[in-house]
Amino acid sequence: MCGIVGFRTNRDVGRLRESLPQATSKLIHRGPDDTGLFFDREAGVGLGHRRLSVIDLSEAGRQPMASDDGMVHIVYNGEIYNFQDIRTTLEGRGHRFRTETDTEVIF
Repeated sequence: MCGIVGFRTNRDVGRLRESLPQATSKLIHRGPDDTGLFFDREAGVGLGHRRLSVIDLSEAGRQPMASDDGMVHIVYNGEIYNFQDIRTTLEGRGHRFRTETDTEVIF
């Protein structure tokens, strides 16, 4: 099971940026395979992820994951059991996927 952490603040964005790696590292027992961070200074948002690789073991499956346009970022912990069906439906509507993960179908 992966580990996720998130922050949102209107104050002291610098402190948030410093705290995010520390908070994420505390979750290493939840995801020993990789760590990923996203920080948006303007929005005052930070996301951290500790990865336990299960479905897509490649680098493409890293999180936080960004949407195609880079406007939306996500950290996700769970498993979408019917993600292949959802993926097939979305591909039929013209969507192209960059990964083999279940996370990407959320976008």
